[in-house]
Amino acid sequence: MSTTLSLRLPNSLHKQLKLYAEQDGISMNQFIATAVAEKLASLATVEYLEQRAQRGSKDKFNAVLARVPDVEPQECDKL
Repeated sequence: MSTTLSLRLPNSLHKQLKLYAEQDGISMNQFIATAVAEKLASLATVEYLEQRAQRGSKDKFNAVLARVPDVEPQECDKL
């Protein structure tokens, strides 16, 4: 099921949209739908990470970090 949406874009955005959609070989509608899906996924990810961060514990983090051995990195991992 899909919904029709009327969208007003400035001419400059419309030209860029048309160009990139053509380069990708997709319709402008598909390009916009994909862009909206990507933005929604990004917002959902931020929300999820913020919720996870609220459940975090600095004491537990430090306890886990304390178990990491204090050794020099391998040569391939040095900057």
